[in-house]
Amino acid sequence: MAVTTIGAGLSLWRNVRVQRFVVQAVFAAALAAFGYYLFTQARELDLGFDFLNGRAGFNISNQVWTNYDSNDLRRELYIAGVVNTVRIAGVGIALATLLGLVAGVARLSGNWLLSRLALVYVETARNIPLLVQIVFWYIAVLLQLPRLADSMTAFDMAFLSVRGLALPWVQTENGFGLWLIFLTVAAVAAVAVRQWRGKREERTGQPSYPNWVALGTFVAIALVGFAIAGGPLSPDRPEIGERGFRYDGGLFISAEFTALLLALVTYTGAFIAEIVRGSIQAVPKGQTEASAALGLNPFQRLNLVILPQALRIMIPPLTSQYLNLTKNSSLAVAIAFPELVGVSRTIMNNTGQTIPMFVIVMATYLLMSLIISLVMNTLHRRTTLVEH
Repeated sequence: MAVTTIGAGLSLWRNVRVQRFVVQAVFAAALAAFGYYLFTQARELDLGFDFLNGRAGFNISNQVWTNYDSNDLRRELYIAGVVNTVRIAGVGIALATLLGLVAGVARLSGNWLLSRLALVYVETARNIPLLVQIVFWYIAVLLQLPRLADSMTAFDMAFLSVRGLALPWVQTENGFGLWLIFLTVAAVAAVAVRQWRGKREERTGQPSYPNWVALGTFVAIALVGFAIAGGPLSPDRPEIGERGFRYDGGLFISAEFTALLLALVTYTGAFIAEIVRGSIQAVPKGQTEASAALGLNPFQRLNLVILPQALRIMIPPLTSQYLNLTKNSSLAVAIAFPELVGVSRTIMNNTGQTIPMFVIVMATYLLMSLIISLVMNTLHRRTTLVEH
């Protein structure tokens, strides 16, 4: 009887399902024990978030779209840091994509000099650590510019100095809200016109130029709205302040923001260039030959045939590069640019609330990454061919 019981036990243990259940149960128990240990340790700490409602007591530079000062709350300071991170990530993604597209296409160019220049850029930029590039642009380039009083200028419209770059900009006037309504209507009308002209082109086989017609529709409605709103925008030209310590008016781009942006764009653009090159080479060669046989010139072949098919291959690796660029912006602490991590570190030093701030920072990066992934995955689904 004992032998039978032992044999049944061994047979049960040899069952794959039982083995999987036991392993998972042990792992779950270990995870629960570790979580309980962390919980018991955390109970002894002050892990609340009430400290964010306290007065910050210090200012930060590089404020855009925020009006923060030292009398505001710490949570408003944190939002200002998030805004700076979103600003550098948004502009960086757009410029890195453009640079990577140009460099990737140049790598495949029949022009020997152009392709070799693109090769040198790609291999140089992606093999030098990003932190080194940030420090190089900031210390070796931008901090060597003349002081603000001796700014380099272009027709007294733009100024460049060690403090940063000042460019002409626009100010909003009364009627700007009304013009935004016209812009929204113009965008909706442009999308509708493009779809209509595109379907007409597919139905008749005759060129209907949907993109150009949609652009013309948008511009026409926007101009009419601008006139009706009474000119809701006015030019704002920068000037050197009376004391020579800052620029007044216009759009000011600080040296820290510029250095970080240049490093992120050149570094990420090199990786995007390789993604573009590989995706183009993955398109069957017959597509290029067929488009050439139809009489399309090289630009038309690239724009109408090659890139639309390569886009389906590009999007997944592009998503990773966009996420990397967003997270790599945290290296801005090396040059004191007040983005998300830099502002959070200052709050930690002032309050001593290290663990709660780390939780908030990780949650913020996670949210931004999920938003980028959602947008790119939606784009990928819309461009993927559905097989029947």
